[in-house]
Amino acid sequence: MSGFLWQHAVLWPVLIPLAVAAATAMAWNHRGLQRWLSGTGAALLLLSALTLLLRVQRDGILAIRFGNWEAPFGVAFVADNLGAAMVAISGAVAMATWTFGLADIREREARAGFHPLFHGMLAGVNGAFLTGDIFNLYVWFEVMLITAMGLLAIGRTRAQLDGVLKYAVLNLFSTLLFLTAVALLYGVTGTLNMADLALMLPSAEPSAPLTVSALLLLCGFGIKAGYFPLFFWLPASYHTASVTVSAVFAGLLTKVGVYACFRVFTLVFTVEGSGIREIVAVMAAGTMIFGVFGAAVQWDIRRILAFHIVSQIGYMMLGLAIATPLALAGGLFYVVHHIIVKANLFFIAGAIYRASGTFDLRRSGGLMRRSPVLAVLFLIPALSLGGMPPLSGFWAKFMVIDASLKDGAHWLAAAALFTGLLTLYSMTKIWTEAFWKEPVLPRGVARAIPVPMLAAIGALGALTLLIGLWAEPFVVFAEAAASQLADPRGYVAAVLGDRAVAELMP
Repeated sequence: MSGFLWQHAVLWPVLIPLAVAAATAMAWNHRGLQRWLSGTGAALLLLSALTLLLRVQRDGILAIRFGNWEAPFGVAFVADNLGAAMVAISGAVAMATWTFGLADIREREARAGFHPLFHGMLAGVNGAFLTGDIFNLYVWFEVMLITAMGLLAIGRTRAQLDGVLKYAVLNLFSTLLFLTAVALLYGVTGTLNMADLALMLPSAEPSAPLTVSALLLLCGFGIKAGYFPLFFWLPASYHTASVTVSAVFAGLLTKVGVYACFRVFTLVFTVEGSGIREIVAVMAAGTMIFGVFGAAVQWDIRRILAFHIVSQIGYMMLGLAIATPLALAGGLFYVVHHIIVKANLFFIAGAIYRASGTFDLRRSGGLMRRSPVLAVLFLIPALSLGGMPPLSGFWAKFMVIDASLKDGAHWLAAAALFTGLLTLYSMTKIWTEAFWKEPVLPRGVARAIPVPMLAAIGALGALTLLIGLWAEPFVVFAEAAASQLADPRGYVAAVLGDRAVAELMP
């Protein structure tokens, strides 16, 4: 039995949340059972994700084909360092989200289907990370879109319905761009398997359909990830959801778009010599600058953090714009760091609301004295987001900025440094207004913060400290993942067989 589980390790991070989504739906009228099934599923997801990560480290890139159909005709799941790491981080965030939700998800939201939608979304996220077929990447994106809209509207308030509308319109437009790009790509190559595309496109003649397909994919993924200038839907919708939902959205959903860009524009298309590099560079700089300026003028802590999702996405795209092995490694390290830190900051926003009764920083204050544990827990992800050493954000920023300077892209390095300064300003504003100043509305003591909230925040904070203080193995892992992206021979061999590698090499 253990051998069967180990052999099919690529499947479980998708099958487990799908099964839990079905089980929690069948337990609709049994809240206690539903909550228990949801927690068990989150724990099993984390365990299966870590198992997959260990197997990839031991055996290299893994691929599994469905229905005994040989690739590229059959659907394939593929796990390399990048895919396995993203699944592992999604498992950690899922476990933390369920724990936080024990104290945050209200009965009305549970009755409206939080648990089935939550695990359905996790299945979509992990399916996108593991699929080896670009059409099935679209399918998993749509699973995420449907479940995310349900989670956004789960409270059924006017603000949430308005947020769902904005989210749906832009993401459905992104879907249209994605499908059009897939159709053009299939029309030229006759295949949608990404390993097969990696074989065919280098020898294909440059053509307008391929160019348009690449640009449409960049725009489609850009909308989903929140790139400049297509990011405005994100801060207009994410803050309307419950804190638990906002946290998992902030941590995972935009990173699926970033992951898709890294995967497609290294394996299928190339950034170097195609004109795409310049476009991605402008998008990266604009995303950093406009996102951080948007955060600087906000007073609602959720909107500040939503705009900082945008600004930090720019650092990840900076790694793809430079596209050297060091830059790719820095971008991937940044993705992992940001998933943990951003989810944790949204959890802390929920804890601040629980303690002070408001998300408006102008009406808050005094939490340093009245809730010192929360103050310490806030400083860890806040300083990490700002890039203060020795936390994980410092190493992530250092890698991408160092790669920019070595490549001669000094203007991108300057934009990244300036964004880092304004990020620190925003985190300082939250600290000053929520924790340091005297409370505007005097209360004798802050309201108690439930243990599940503190447990989730503490766990992600500990992970941030671990990555920062013990950075070397994580950097080495990111460099190995970047090498696999830069040299797709291992990916192609895992999917199509060793003979295909000879065709890939000139």
